[in-house]
Parts: sequence; C-alpha cells; structure tokens
Amino acid sequence: MLKLLAFDYGASSGRAILGKFDGEKISFDEIHRYSNDPVIVNGSFYWDILRLYHELKQGIIKCVKNGDKDIKSMGIDTWGVDYGLLDRNGNLLANPFHYRDSRTDGMIEEAGKIVPLKDIYSETGIQFAKFNTLFQLMAEKKYNPQRLEAADKMLFIPDLLNYFLTGEKYSEFTITSTSAMYSFKNKGWATELMKKLGLPTNILADIIDTGKKVGNIKADICEEVGMPSIPVIAVAEHDTGSAVISVPAKGGNFAYLSSGTWSLLGTECQTPVINDTSFKLNYTNEGGINRSVRLLKNIMGLWIIQELKRYWDKTGEVLGFGELVQLAEKEKPFLAFINVDDDAFYAPGNMPTKVAEFCRKTGQKVPETKGQIVRCVLESLALKYRSALEGLQDISDSRIDVLHIVGGGCNNKMLCQFTANAIGRNVVAGPIEATAVGNLSSQLISMGEVKNLEEARILIGNSFPMDHYEPQNTENWDSAYEAFLKLN
Repeated sequence: MLKLLAFDYGASSGRAILGKFDGEKISFDEIHRYSNDPVIVNGSFYWDILRLYHELKQGIIKCVKNGDKDIKSMGIDTWGVDYGLLDRNGNLLANPFHYRDSRTDGMIEEAGKIVPLKDIYSETGIQFAKFNTLFQLMAEKKYNPQRLEAADKMLFIPDLLNYFLTGEKYSEFTITSTSAMYSFKNKGWATELMKKLGLPTNILADIIDTGKKVGNIKADICEEVGMPSIPVIAVAEHDTGSAVISVPAKGGNFAYLSSGTWSLLGTECQTPVINDTSFKLNYTNEGGINRSVRLLKNIMGLWIIQELKRYWDKTGEVLGFGELVQLAEKEKPFLAFINVDDDAFYAPGNMPTKVAEFCRKTGQKVPETKGQIVRCVLESLALKYRSALEGLQDISDSRIDVLHIVGGGCNNKMLCQFTANAIGRNVVAGPIEATAVGNLSSQLISMGEVKNLEEARILIGNSFPMDHYEPQNTENWDSAYEAFLKLN
C-alpha cells in the first residue's frame, strides 16, 4: 500500500489528506481539517499564512501519531493569483494580501492606459479580473512601493508553503499561469509586458513543470514533526488544475465544472485559444498538467450561498447548507434571477440584502424568504453555466456533449439537477474531493506508479462513485434563460 500526503487549501478551509494506492484504486482519509480565516488589519484583507503553515505541520504530525510515517511523497494545492514577497535573506516581508482586498480597484483601467487591454490578453490569454496577480503587483507598486523594492522573490501561495518546507524557490506551471504574467507566446514569464507596466521582473522564480520534485523536507522540520525526510512534489498547484485532473472523462467532447467557492467551467485544449471572440467574452487560458491549457470561464460560484449562510448564522438563524436547499425546494421556480458575477456580490457583507437589491433594481419580484433567496441564487448559477457553456462552444467551435461536475458542489444535488435542466445535457457529478484526488494523482504520475493522465482518469473512475443527471423541464428552463439573458 503506497501512502501519499496531499494538502488542499481552499478559501475557507484547508485539509491534510492521506492517500492510499493499492495498484488498482485510490482511497484516502482526511487526517486534519482546519479553518482558513482571513484577517482584516487597518482596512486591508490578508491571509494568515503562518497559521496555514502551522496547520500544515500539524497535519504531518497527525500522520506520525497515527503510525503513518511511511509517506512516499507530498504535494500542496491552493487557490490562485495570491503571493508572498521574500527579501534577500529569504524572509517573508509581510502577510500575503487576499485577492478580495480592495486595493486592486481601478487597476485594470490603469493598466489599460499604459498597454491596451487587448494586447495584454493577446500575450497572456487570461480573462480580466481585478484580482489577477498582474493587477495586484500594480497596486503593490502604487500603495506599497517600498515593499516591492525590498523584494527579492515573489512566490505564489503553494510555492511559498513549499519554500517553507524545503528552502527551494520555484514557480509551478499551473499556478503561474493564473497570474496574467505568463506568456503563452514565449512559454515563459511575460517580462516585456511587466516592464512596460513598470513592474520588476527580478522577483520572478524559475517556472517548473507539474510533477517535478521541488525538494525534500528540511532536516529541522523533520525533527520538529517527527517524520523522515520525504520529497515534495510540485503537483498541479492551482486547485482547479488539480480538480481538472480528477475529471473521469472517457474521451469525446466534454466540459468540466469545478464547483466550489468559485465555479470554473471549461474544457481542455492542447494550445491556448486567444482570439477576438475569447477576448470579447472574457474567457481565460490557464495551464494544466503536461503543459495543456484549461480554456474556461471563471464564475462567482457558491460564494454567494456561503455568504448568505454566514450572514444568517450571525443573526442567530443557524441552518446547514442541506437545510437551506430543502427550503429552496419548497419554493416556486423562477421568481427572480441575479447576475452572479455582478460586482455587488464580490465582497463579503449582507448578502441577503444584496440579492434583494439587485432584484429590485432590475424590476423583478424581490425574494423574501430564505428558501426564495437560495433558489434564486441556485437557478441563476445554473443559467450562468448555460451562458458560459454556449460561449465555450462558440470559442472552441465544437459541440459539448456532457458536463462533468467535480468538487464540493457535487453535494448540492439540487444545483446539479438545475444545471442539467439549464444546459439540456447530461451531467456527471464526482468525485467530490476533486482537488485532493487530482493532487494525489499528480504524485502517482510523478512517481511512475500511474503511466499518464489517461490512466489516472480511468483509475479515478474506478475508485469513486459518480452521480448522473438527465435534463428535465427543458422548455421551462429555455424560457427562464431568455429572461435571464435580459439581465446581463
């Protein structure tokens, strides 16, 4: 039995996963789960990176206590775009900013005054979002120039955690590609673009391929946690990159939906798709395993539901996500819709009021009960997925036959069925723990235990259950889609 350790960091929690491979199936146990709580200081939004590193070590310690010291490798995946800056001595200059920090407001427009936005897109293929690393560095230069001047290296969050463990400084391909600073034309950093925007290029680390060994855990950390030194593998460090690896597709024209706090809907390509249509529709090209490309649309996702629950919890009306879905099932369909990607829903706050206000401003009936609000959001998400899928077909000039949903959103059976109804196609949901499974699969491929991605996907399909959804009430959903499009 081969044992592997995967650390999967999301926007609200992190987990240590002990994976096991017996030659035929992958299985795993959650060894350690911990909260990922951002911190607001003086109006700025930060990640508590040292706490996250501490919890990482606690995960290793729990493996040791459980008698699982015979770990063959480990890997880390996280969300994209965010980074830490190191000085010449390798010390962290400050806590990394959270991608939802407001300092990037207006940075896209400032960049466009220097370099036409179409030129930026032609170079990077990344959809425009104010949290892109490129715009974060522009904000850093504007508001914290002294920190940027003191920086010797910039490392993305998973690379930073790997550095804490090994002392090695690298940028893994999939996480690098999320930054809007990677040039698909040059197959490396977009240094000329960065220079035009006045950003330093000396802080960039060497880019390594997915599956490469970063290094071994340092001796002092091994002594601290009681674990023999093990290799750290640069898995697909962007969580969506790992999630896409877990898609158990068996050929054909398929799309994937990585469903969690964010929804990433896309397809796999061997080369980037960068043209007038993809620019107009604001689709993104991100790296995948084997230097493939994930052509996708970034959609707000279940963040809105999470924020609704967070607000209601604070008011003392504590309900689980399953209970909220049950309330939504009792309500009438298609009361109102929201544009889930509207800026109003981007930041944390009083989400029930934000949903009501959007409906009021757009002349719709205003959802009032919890069930009505949740159903409004879930129906709007499903309709947004249809819009994104149609755009994907226009760009790739191919018909998508089936949609694979992976990630925590698979647990929301109502949303999965709504999605099948909205897109008029079969939906296959699973695995639920997509990022962890993809992380473990990257390690197995790296170690030669699994031959390639195709073999890994067959293995995943044989290891985990899948749910299947067929479209229902498509005529009603087609009419709802027409009404939804008028809001966007």
